[in-house]
Amino acid sequence: MAQVATMNQAQLQILDMLSFIKTPEALRDLNKVISDYFVQMADAELDRMWNEGTLNEERIESFRHLHERTPYNKPIL
Repeated sequence: MAQVATMNQAQLQILDMLSFIKTPEALRDLNKVISDYFVQMADAELDRMWNEGTLNEERIESFRHLHERTPYNKPIL
């Protein structure tokens, strides 16, 4: 049986607004606005973490030597 995907109100509103995008330039402008929004959200979260002490210079420096790659096993032939 096929699953039916439903959209929430925010998704429907964005989909409706996308009908106004008529040119590549308008699409590029929309992408810029959305990207800027997420940059602001990330900056605010980083500031919050810094102010709470969750993030500090020592923690950032520890990322320099962090290796979290998935170990891949060679296939057995």
